[in-house]
Amino acid sequence: MKPGKTGIKRIFAAAGYSLQGVLYAWKNEAAFRQECCLAIVLIPLAFFVGGNVTQIILLILPVFLVLIIELINSAIEAVVDRFGDEVHILSGAAKDIGSAAVFICLILLVIIWAMVMFERY
Repeated sequence: MKPGKTGIKRIFAAAGYSLQGVLYAWKNEAAFRQECCLAIVLIPLAFFVGGNVTQIILLILPVFLVLIIELINSAIEAVVDRFGDEVHILSGAAKDIGSAAVFICLILLVIIWAMVMFERY
């Protein structure tokens, strides 16, 4: 077992680190801010668009998925940038693949919202 905090102290420390990550992304990542603003609109809207609990969950889930994947993409970019400004095909590929993951999540979000709205209206 590695040394460090245990029990409730570890839980509070982990929550603090997570909050630091979200705040860092908010401050330094324009795409994350934009997607948070989208979430602020779409999550309450899901309660009006969705006809039942299942539809509401289906509408909210991809919104959170976009935020999660954006945070992972930002982490990948930070690690790649940490190793320098040297242009390398694998560095570019890592960033592009992370960006593609976000894009695919956004497509999923649009498809789910369109399907639920089509079914409801």
